[in-house]
Amino acid sequence: MLVLVAPGQGAQTPGFLTPWLDLPGAADRVAAWSDAIGLDLAHYGTKADADEIRDTAVAQPLLVAAGLLSAAALGSSSAFGAVAGHSVGEITAAAYAGVLSEAEALSFVRTRGLGMAEAAAVTETGMAAVLGGDRDVVVAHLEKLGLTPANINGAGQIVAAGTMEQIAALEAEKPEGSMKVVALKVAGAFHTHHMAPAVATLEEAAKALSPADPALKYVSNKDGAVVTSGADVVARLVGQVANPVRWDLCMETFGELGVTGIIELCPGGTLTGLAKRALKGVPSVALKTPEDLDKAKQLFAEPAA
Repeated sequence: MLVLVAPGQGAQTPGFLTPWLDLPGAADRVAAWSDAIGLDLAHYGTKADADEIRDTAVAQPLLVAAGLLSAAALGSSSAFGAVAGHSVGEITAAAYAGVLSEAEALSFVRTRGLGMAEAAAVTETGMAAVLGGDRDVVVAHLEKLGLTPANINGAGQIVAAGTMEQIAALEAEKPEGSMKVVALKVAGAFHTHHMAPAVATLEEAAKALSPADPALKYVSNKDGAVVTSGADVVARLVGQVANPVRWDLCMETFGELGVTGIIELCPGGTLTGLAKRALKGVPSVALKTPEDLDKAKQLFAEPAA
């Protein structure tokens, strides 16, 4: 069983969309999406620098657009048994599973990015990854410092979120047993109470959506559950901006479902890296450029081999 996964914010790098726009019809699709949401996705994906694409209001639509573009290049969804996304990647996953149309996904993520950017502007906040250490020890240490374990990613990685003062305290006093603390290139304490105002914004935006039930297994990063109701998927998309991401539980579910391969949509690398450590022996391919498409398609035949 192949699983398709979509990365979250922080995976973007300057110019990462450039080679994808050379695919037939890709530039026209991106231009149409840009017009629809009022954001020049091609510019930000090809010419903008790291600081420009760090902006939450830019990064999130850009990531979903890149995910949808690379998913379309893969072809039919019938090759996949399940789909999941990390943070904003869940919107990409929802569109791939047929819960949302592409237009709905891009409109919703535009609202999400703007709402989360506005919430992040209230207080200077950030996120940092804690690498290594016992999960319970790390979580207790974060809570002692007033930080939230915003992403429990598995494979020895927990992402802390809070004020910049709290992040600085973590860098100065890392949890016992951990190897290092790495500041992330994001512009706020996502998946914490700091994002509560964005939840209200998304609740209103969700009223305009017409969700369908997922056409394949949709694994939620709220708790690793397989969600079968489109309305439930949307409700989880709304709430997840202020609640922790449990990617560790998603990977546990992949294992329980009998995963035989993982393909990560553009800009791939983060989630396949976690999978290599947590799901040892399961082959994976990260779509970084169109040159990776052939390697990904080779996995399609492997379960039947």
